[in-house]
Formats: sequence, structure tokens, C-alpha cells
Amino acid sequence: MKITISDKQKKDLFVAIFQTLKSCSSQVSAQITAEKFHIQGMDKSHVCLFDVNITSEWFNNYVVDTNKNICFDTNIFHSVISTKNEGLDIIIHNDADDEDHLKIDLATSTKGEFNKYFKISLMDYDYTEFSIPSVVYDAEFAISAKKLCEIFNQMATFGDDIQIKCTEEKIDLITNGVTGEMLVNIPIDDLTEYSIVEGDEIDLAYSLLYINKMCLTNKLSAELQISISKEFPMKIIYDLGNDSSLVFFIAPKVVE
Repeated sequence: MKITISDKQKKDLFVAIFQTLKSCSSQVSAQITAEKFHIQGMDKSHVCLFDVNITSEWFNNYVVDTNKNICFDTNIFHSVISTKNEGLDIIIHNDADDEDHLKIDLATSTKGEFNKYFKISLMDYDYTEFSIPSVVYDAEFAISAKKLCEIFNQMATFGDDIQIKCTEEKIDLITNGVTGEMLVNIPIDDLTEYSIVEGDEIDLAYSLLYINKMCLTNKLSAELQISISKEFPMKIIYDLGNDSSLVFFIAPKVVE
């Protein structure tokens, strides 16, 4: 197995993916096949599920002769790939003569750059993947990732939960706590995409703590695609390009 990322934008994107994942789970199991690099996992409280699908075409070089299932520490992995320089490729490989370690080279043939070579221990991690069904949501919208990440971060000052109200005319985001209340009104005309079941009104609550973990950075994509329903967990999609994506699912809070 040898996977290479040379493109600057994709190197930054790859680092941002693991910056987000490490806030959800300290360890992950990656299923690496000839077609894709796939990671699925949950946070410790089982409130949030994440699913990463990166196709082989997304990488600059992708050679996988035998399917691999490798488990590693997300904090250590992120720390390693974060040391990349602009001129260094990220090269990930797991050699047959040392299957207990994942090797990460930050290297180039360009003169003047200092190559870096890392080896991290693989782990035993028992995780059973979920089959994620395709479902129809009550409301779906696309919005600027930067704007929404800023809003969620600001709301965390005022409350622990967020209430999302959707109608045919607008979306309201509401949070409140001992320090006060914050309401953000998002007109439908300011959204790139919006759809809702005709005549329906949706009023659901979610944990701001977990939403902020999922929206830690706006470097993953320019837009967030969000789907909510009374029957299913909220879905947040980052489009990574080349038919690749990072998807989060978060269960709603039960309001008594």
C-alpha cells in the first residue's frame, strides 16, 4: 500500500479532515481498498457518527494491492501530517515486512527541502460498521460553511443546545442559557439550496457541543449540506471533490 498526496489544496484538506475527526474520536479504523479510503466511527457517547469516503481518484497516487484494515490514533496521525511543508508530499504506506506500523513520509526530490520520515504504531480497535440507508429528509439546505461555523461558535457562548426551526419562508437558529439568548434568522434567499416538505414546520433540538465538533473548520468545503428530519439524525455533508465526502450524523435531543 502506498498513497501519495502532492496537491497543496488536498494536503491542506487531508489535514483538516483529521483535525475534525480527532475532536470526535481518539482512534479510528480505516478500510483501505483499491477503490477508496474509508473511515467510519462514533464518538464515545454514541451521539455522533462520522463517515469518510475518499475515492482513489482523489489522491495523486494510490496503489493498494491488498485490502487493508488499519487502526491508528487520530491525534498522533494529525500531529504528524500537520508538520508538512508546502513543498513536501504526504506519502502513507504500510509495508509487508512491518505490518504493525504505519509509515508516513513527508518528502520530495526538490533541492532545499528537508524530508521527514515517521512511523506510528497501529492499534487494536474493535468497531462494527453501520450500513447507512438512503432516506428522504423533511428539510435540506446548503449554506456557506464559513458563515455557519462562525454562527455555531458564537452560539456556544449562550447555550449548550441549538434549536432549529424550518418553515417555507425561513430558518431560525436559537440557543439560550443562563447568560442570555441568541437568535439567528436565515432567509431562504440567502441559501444556495433549500427544500422542505410543503406546508411542514420543523422544530428540532441538537447538542451545540457535538455540532461544533463537526463544524470545527471551514477548510473542508465552501458549503455545508444539511439535512434534518423528525425521524432521522441530522446529516451534515462536506463535499471533498472527486465523489469524496465527509458526512456526520447527530441524533436530536429529546425535549421534554
